[in-house]
Amino acid sequence: MSATPDPILYSFRRCPFAMRARLALAVAGGRVELREILLRAKPAAMLEASPKATVPVLVLPDGQVIDESIDIMRWALGRSDPEGWLARDDAALIATNDGAFKQHLDAYKYPNRHDGDAIAHREAGLAFLRVLDARLVPGGQLCGSARGLADAAIMPFVRQFAAVDPDWFAALPLPALQNWLAGHIASPLFEAIMLRLTPWKPDDAAVIFPSGAA
Repeated sequence: MSATPDPILYSFRRCPFAMRARLALAVAGGRVELREILLRAKPAAMLEASPKATVPVLVLPDGQVIDESIDIMRWALGRSDPEGWLARDDAALIATNDGAFKQHLDAYKYPNRHDGDAIAHREAGLAFLRVLDARLVPGGQLCGSARGLADAAIMPFVRQFAAVDPDWFAALPLPALQNWLAGHIASPLFEAIMLRLTPWKPDDAAVIFPSGAA
């Protein structure tokens, strides 16, 4: 049993921002109390910690709150980085993913919530996928031959984009990207961070993440 309280992560299983935070926390190891939430019924404890009301939110034992997913990744890897993820980073590529690509993804996936042509947004998003595919050709990962921070930060969003129309995505002439995505989805790491939990309630027993952490 840990001598001090564990950090608390408020998360939502399918959110790509929460996914990438969990990926970094899982690869870093250590212990985190994982609290799965419902987006339509966010718990008061999470809203008190972070009024911005979006996941993920990491509450540290000293009361510090980290509520940006990329900052949670860097915090976790700054404590422990057994695979050297911090050495395989690309802040500009991640910024493009989080900015223009995410905007096109949302407009493509949720056309009823956004003005404009969903197919036009799909084509605009495809331009970023082509950039990723070219980056992947030499080594299979975005920053070389081993997975790193850039891969974990971007992959959940490409996964979401691909899932809108899987047949269309599978037919794209982007084999490096398709193999990269399939490899990450099939990895034990991704399986470990996609556990299904019931939504957290204040009287629930703590769920320790990663599963089996000492």
